[in-house]
Formats: sequence, structure tokens, C-alpha cells
Amino acid sequence: MKIEVWSDFVCPFCYIGKRRLEMALDQFPYRNQVEIVFKSFELDPNVETNDSITIDQAIAKKYGISVEEAKNANQNIIDQAASVGLNYDFSSMSPTNTFKAHRLAKFAEKKGKLMEMTERLLRSHFIESGRIDDMNTLIQLAEEVGLNKNEVKEVLESDQFSNEVRTDEMEAQMLGVRGVPFFVINRKYAISGAQPTEVFTNGLQKAWEEEHLSTKLQPLGSEEAANCTADGCELPDKNEI
Repeated sequence: MKIEVWSDFVCPFCYIGKRRLEMALDQFPYRNQVEIVFKSFELDPNVETNDSITIDQAIAKKYGISVEEAKNANQNIIDQAASVGLNYDFSSMSPTNTFKAHRLAKFAEKKGKLMEMTERLLRSHFIESGRIDDMNTLIQLAEEVGLNKNEVKEVLESDQFSNEVRTDEMEAQMLGVRGVPFFVINRKYAISGAQPTEVFTNGLQKAWEEEHLSTKLQPLGSEEAANCTADGCELPDKNEI
């Protein structure tokens, strides 16, 4: 089973949705047969990183409300994050462009470290107020998950993996993805948003049953008609007929 997840590293619901998917997978008996692939999606490709203002201030300016009103609006998100064990800190979080982070994730995927890099980038932004558009920060985070410092620096100083990020985003458009997180199971079932864990549990079970039970042969008649063991079945010896 394959689950593709379109998400952005500055999307608060993407981290919450990731946790809820993981909680569902913890209860799923076939977890070791599930492949998860994170895909790139920029909520706002044109946003400029601005360390001089907080997210609350940016939201207040964008929607014409007070900073206090913005804080209150974000409290629901903070509460939802806390319900899955994530302690968001909006107080020092700043608007951030994520294109470099997505390119780094693509490099990490090539090195077999996509899951670790994705988690580390999300944690850095939402819990540690890390500047995930800053090259030094990205290099440090990459080193923490086992990537080579010099290789990461070379990637970030170039335009490597830009095409891979854009390909993911174009694919999202073709699939009709309008927001993230967006989960696609076996290219057949879609879950939009940070849905409750039960939604993921039901989706996993439904996809698994369709993929496996639909092709399972159901025996008709008596199994004693053939000599069946754990290793397989043979036709009865002709002397026994």
C-alpha cells in the first residue's frame, strides 16, 4: 500500500495530520507493508521570509484584525496540536518561504532520509521556531538526520531538486489538490485535511481490503478433495481415487 502526502513545512495542519496518520498506522496490523511518500506543496510560493514579525502579526496584517484577535484565532490550532502531542510556539514563529526546505527534502529522499528530514523540518518550524529558510539552519538539521554537510551545502547553493519540487506541485494541480495536507492512498482514496484519526484508520482498512481481499480465492466444496498442507496442495494419488 502506498500513501502519498502533499504538505508544506509551514502548514500547521500538515504536522497535525501527519501525527494523526501515524497514530492510525500504529493501530494498523499491516503497517510494515505501507509506504509513505511526502510530496512538495507551497502554500504561498511568493511569501518572503521575514524574521522581523511573528505569525500572529502577519495574520493580523493580512486580515485586518488585531494581534490579540490573531492570537485567539490561532489558539484552536495550538489546542489541536497539543491533542496529538505537539507543543506549537506561535510567539516567535515568523513567515517563511519553504522552497529551500522542499529542495532539501528531495535530496534527503534520494539518500533514504525523507521521513526523518520531513519530521525534523516540521519540528524545527513549529516547536523550535527554527528559520527553515536559512542555509545554516537547514545544514544543521540535515546533519542531525545523518546527511552529509558538504553535500547539503552544495545542493542548497545550487538549484538542484528544483524540478522535482515543481513536478510534485504540478502533479497536485492535476489531481485537484487545493489545500494541504492532502493524502492519497493507492491513487484511489483521498483524505483532505487533518482529519480525525478514525478517518485515516477507516481509509487504511478499506484500501487494504480492496487491494488484497478482492484477489483472494475463496474455496468451494471440500478441501479434502486435494492433499493440502501449509506448503501447498497436490492432487490425490490416483491409487486413492
